[in-house]
Amino acid sequence: MAVEIDGSGDPVICIHGLGGTSNTFCPQIMALAERRVICPDLLCSGRSPLVEKPSIGGFVSAIVRMADVLGIKAAHFVGHSMGTLILQHLAAEHGALVRSLALLGATPGPSTQMTENLRKRAALARSGGMSDISDQICTGATSSETKQRNAAAVAFVRESILRQDAEGYARTCEALAEGYPADVARIACPVLFVTGADDTSTPPSLAQDLSSKISKSRIVVVPRCGHWLTVEKPEAVNSELRRFIN
Repeated sequence: MAVEIDGSGDPVICIHGLGGTSNTFCPQIMALAERRVICPDLLCSGRSPLVEKPSIGGFVSAIVRMADVLGIKAAHFVGHSMGTLILQHLAAEHGALVRSLALLGATPGPSTQMTENLRKRAALARSGGMSDISDQICTGATSSETKQRNAAAVAFVRESILRQDAEGYARTCEALAEGYPADVARIACPVLFVTGADDTSTPPSLAQDLSSKISKSRIVVVPRCGHWLTVEKPEAVNSELRRFIN
């Protein structure tokens, strides 16, 4: 995987979602400057190579291998969207590696409707529809306030999608479509859920349901924010991360 590493100190590993890259966490890298912040591009995304059949389990294994190569025995983890599902599995299956979890726009796994939509999106990507996909996500996954007052965030989301390899994006859609819930009751570390009040992709109710199954967890709902929290409301996200990661 392509991996960016900034700073020194206690490691924080950030895992992006579908259509994201390490750049998803640019505002957080600056806010966590006193830490060693590690941001990979998952296989089939960004600058990382394609693999034939990516999967949620495969992403988990790749993160474990990355940590081993970097000599990391335990780290704080931050995930966005699909990255939150990957990290739920990581924490449930490799608990000793995970000191804490901050899950932004958390998903327990795709619903039947979401699975169908992801498969349609994969087909659209393969037919040359990345521009249509990016426009749909900019419209549907960012808040009204973001679209009206934060054009740079909307442009970032659009470019993040458009710059993906179409086949890699399609394969990642299929990997997420085949995802399944983690056994979150096994998660023993502290967990912070941060969710946008206007997030229609992963509404606050999903985080609330997940939190009810995890003993050491709490939820923060960010007003006037959609699904792309890291760039829509970076100040609010950074403030919560600084308080949580210690």
